[in-house]
Amino acid sequence: MQKFISAVLDSLSNKGYSFSEITFILPSKRAILFLKNELSTYLDTPIFSPEIFSIEEFIETLSQLKSISNTELIFKLYQAYTRAIPEEEIEPFDSFYKWGQTLLQDFNEIDRHLVKPDVLFEYLHAVKEINHWSVGENKTSLIETYLSFWKQLPALYYAFKEDLLNEGLGYQGLIYRESVESIELFVQNNADKKFIFLGFNALNKAEETVIQELLANQMAEVFWDIDASFFNNKNHEVGFFIRKYARSWPYYKNHPFNDIHNLYTQEKNINVYGIPKNVGQAKHVGELLKQLAKAKNKMSHTAVILADETLLMPVLNSIPENIGEVNITMGFPLQYTPVVRVFEQFFHLHKKKEDRLYYKDVVELLGNPFIKPLYFHDYDLATEIIETIEKENLIYLSVEKLKSLSQKANPILTDLLFSSKNQSPKNILTSCFTLVSLLKSSLEKTKAKNLLNLEYVYKIHCLLLELERINTTYNFITDIATLHSFFKELTQKETLDFKGEPLKGIQIMGVLESRAIDFETVIITSVNEGILPAGKTQSSFIPYDLKLQHGLPTYREKDAVYAYHFYRLLQRAKNIHILYNTEVDVLNTGEKSRFITQLEIEGIHTLHHTLVVPGITSKEAPLKVIKKNPAIITSLMEIAKKGFSPSSLTSYIRNPIDFYNKKVLGMTEYDEAEETVAANTLGTVVHNVLESLYLPFAGKILTPEAIQKMKPKIAGLVTSNFSEVYKSGDITKGKNRIVFEIAKRYVHNFLAREIHELNSGNEIKLIGVELNVTTEIPIPGLDFPVTLTGKIDRVDLFNGIPRIIDYKTGKVEQKQVEVIDWEAITSDYTQYSKSFQVLMYALMLSNETLITPPFEAGIVSFKNLNSGFIKFIKKESSERNANKDTIVTTKTLACFQKELSKLIREIFEITIPFTEKEV
Repeated sequence: MQKFISAVLDSLSNKGYSFSEITFILPSKRAILFLKNELSTYLDTPIFSPEIFSIEEFIETLSQLKSISNTELIFKLYQAYTRAIPEEEIEPFDSFYKWGQTLLQDFNEIDRHLVKPDVLFEYLHAVKEINHWSVGENKTSLIETYLSFWKQLPALYYAFKEDLLNEGLGYQGLIYRESVESIELFVQNNADKKFIFLGFNALNKAEETVIQELLANQMAEVFWDIDASFFNNKNHEVGFFIRKYARSWPYYKNHPFNDIHNLYTQEKNINVYGIPKNVGQAKHVGELLKQLAKAKNKMSHTAVILADETLLMPVLNSIPENIGEVNITMGFPLQYTPVVRVFEQFFHLHKKKEDRLYYKDVVELLGNPFIKPLYFHDYDLATEIIETIEKENLIYLSVEKLKSLSQKANPILTDLLFSSKNQSPKNILTSCFTLVSLLKSSLEKTKAKNLLNLEYVYKIHCLLLELERINTTYNFITDIATLHSFFKELTQKETLDFKGEPLKGIQIMGVLESRAIDFETVIITSVNEGILPAGKTQSSFIPYDLKLQHGLPTYREKDAVYAYHFYRLLQRAKNIHILYNTEVDVLNTGEKSRFITQLEIEGIHTLHHTLVVPGITSKEAPLKVIKKNPAIITSLMEIAKKGFSPSSLTSYIRNPIDFYNKKVLGMTEYDEAEETVAANTLGTVVHNVLESLYLPFAGKILTPEAIQKMKPKIAGLVTSNFSEVYKSGDITKGKNRIVFEIAKRYVHNFLAREIHELNSGNEIKLIGVELNVTTEIPIPGLDFPVTLTGKIDRVDLFNGIPRIIDYKTGKVEQKQVEVIDWEAITSDYTQYSKSFQVLMYALMLSNETLITPPFEAGIVSFKNLNSGFIKFIKKESSERNANKDTIVTTKTLACFQKELSKLIREIFEITIPFTEKEV
C-alpha cells in the first residue's frame, strides 16, 4: 500500500520540484508530522527543510491577525455588545454568556464563508419579525426589545470586528475573511513561491478563494485524495465537495483533474461488530489489538479511530500489556482529572447563596481524598467531622459550627473552604490560588507517587491565572455561578497532552486527526447514528433555509464531511474493524451508522458481521459459610448471658450471617445523616410519646376523660421527642414536616380509638408500658442458662383479659400474626416474624409470672388502626374456615418454647455453621 503523502511526494519529484523550495499546506498538525517522516525516508541526501503549515497557520499568516481563545472572545463580544445596544436593552453578562457563544459561532460561519453580513442580518431580522407577528395593533415591550436586538445585530457585528482589528486580533472566521482581503498583496510579494495543498476535502468559501487565487497565478498545486467509486457516482456524498470543485473552479476548465485513483475497490477484510455499551467496545478494541500482536502485525501501521472521544480512557485501560508503544494524538481533557473535582465541589458549595451549608456539599468536599490530608496527617480528622455531622444529624451547618468541629485543624483552612459570606468572584479566585498552594504542598510530601497529580494541580493553576487575567481585564464576572461556568468551560478545553514517540506504535486518534494519513489496519469505534455522522445538530440563530440561500453549511454538508473521513480511512486500509454500540439508552439509539448500511448496499466488499456478547460466566457467587469454633461459642455464651432479644433471634431466622456480623462480630450498619425522617425514627418518636402519655396511668383503669386530657400534650411531646431522636434535623419544612404531622396524627388516632373502646362499655386497666423484661429459660441440651430480654410496648387488662401489645408504625395484617405450622415459626421470617416476636414477649412475661395464661397477644398497627388490636391466632390449617384460637394458653407457650429451644440449640451447635440464606 502506497500512502497518500508518499504518492504526492512521488508526483512532485517526477515533476522536478525541489522540496526545499516548496511550501506544504496540510489539513492538520498531525498530518504535518507524517509528512516530515515521509520526507525523511524519501530523501537520500540532506536538504533544507521545506516550509510546512497547517491550513489554520497559513491563513493566519495571510491575515496578519492573531487568534485568541474563545473564552476571551466572549468577553470582547460583550464589550462590543454594551456599546452597540441601547443601555436599557442590555442584558447582564451571566445571561448574555448563555447565548453569546451561539452568536459568536454564527459570526464565525458568516465570515468563513464570506457572506455579506448586512444582507443576511436584514433577512434574519425579517424572519424573526414574521415569527413574532401578532394580530394585535401593538407589540408587547418584550417583543419590541427582542426584535430591536435583531435589527441592531449588524451594529454589534461591526463594533466587535472593529475592536478586534484595532488590536490585531481575530476569531477564526474574521481571520479567514481578512486573509481573502490580503491575498492579492500576498501574491505580489510571493510570486516566486510554490504552494502545495494536499489532503483537503470540505473547504469554506475563504479557503476556496485563497487557493483559487494561488492556482490562477500558477503559484499552487492541489492534490485531492478521492476514489473513482465516489467521484464518478454523483449521488455519493463522499465526493460531494471535490466534485463541486472540479466542476466549478475556473482552474479545472483548462487543467485536467487527475487526482482520482481506484484504491477503494481493492480487496479488503472488513469486520463489523455490534457491541453493547461503550465499555464493551473499549474491551473489544483490546481483544483486537491482542490478536494483531499475536499475528505479528506492524503496530505502527495500525490506528484506533475514536469517533466518540470520551472512549479514550476506557480504551487505554483495555490495551493489552504485550502491546509496545502507543501514541495518543488527542489530549486528555482536564475536566476528567481527579484534582479538578476538588474545585468543582468548592465552586458548587460557594455559588449557593444560602447562609447555611448543606451537609452533603460539606461531606463531599471533606471526603475528597485530596482534602482529607489537609486537615491532619496524623489521623483522619475529616472523617471524624463527617461522622459527627451524621451522628448529630446536622442537615444544614453554619461556618461557626464547622469551626467548632474543626478545632484541631488550621482554622484558616475551614475559613478557606467554607466561609461563604460576602464572597465575590475575585475573593473566590484568591481562595482557589490558596487551595492550589495547599494541595501542592500536601502532594509534594509524597512526591514520588503523586507526580501526575502535581501536573494536574499545575495545569489548574495556569487555568486559574488565565481566568483571573481575563476577569481583571474586563471585570464582567459578577457572581460565582458565572465564574464556575467559565471554569468548567476552560477545563473542558484544556487538555493534558500525552508524551511519546509520535510515529511509533499504535496510533489512537479522533476522526479529524486522521486527515491525509493512511493505515493498513484501522479500528473505528462508535460508528453509530448521531455520532458518525453527528446528524441534525442545530446550534445557530440562522434558520436552515436562510443558510441554504447564503451558502452556509447545514447538517447535510456536515454529513458529507463525516462520510468523506470515514470512507477515506477505508480507501488504502487492508484490515478494517468497525465497532458500534447496540445498547439503547438516553443518549444512544443503539442504531448502527448508515455508513455501515451503505457499505452493505454498495456490494463492493463483503462485510463480516458479529454481535459480540460480553463474556459473562454463569458462575454464581457461593453463599457465605462461617464455621463455628470454640471462640465463637464462647462469644455466643456471653450473648446468651446478656440476653437474646426477639429482634436478634429473628435476624438469625432471616439470615444467620447477619446475626453473626451484628451479634458475634459487633458490626453495626453505617448510618448517614437523615435528611428525611426515616421510618425507624418515626416509630421511636411515636413509641416515646405514648410512653410519656400512658406511664402515669400504670396500674390504673383508663377513663375517656383521662385520655381526652392527653390530647393537648401531643404536639409538645412529638416536638420534644423529634428534637431528641432526630437531633438537629429540621422538621419544619418539606417531607419532614409531613412526617411530623403524621406522628401527631398516629398518636391522636390511637387516643381516639381508646376513647371509642371505653365509650363502647369496655374496661381497660393499664398494667404497664415499655416494660423491660429479662428472664432465664432452660434449654434442653445446653448446660448453661440462656437469658431472653426485650422491651414490651404495653400490657393491659381488656374486660379482665390480659393483653400483650406491640406497636408497629408500619402496616400489619391479620395473616402476619397467625401460626399454622409450629416448625415454620423459626424458619419462615417473612410469614412468621411478627408472631415469633409477640409469642417471645408472652413467654418472657409468663416465665416471670407478670401475667399468666390464658391471655391475648398481638399488634396495634398505626397504618392499619381500623383493624384495632390484631390478635395472635393459632389456626388448625390454612383453610379459611379452619378453627382459630385467639387465646395464648400454657399449651401455646409450650409449643412455642419447644421451637425456640430448637432454634437456640442450632445457634450453639458447633457443627452447624452460620450459612447465608439466598435473598
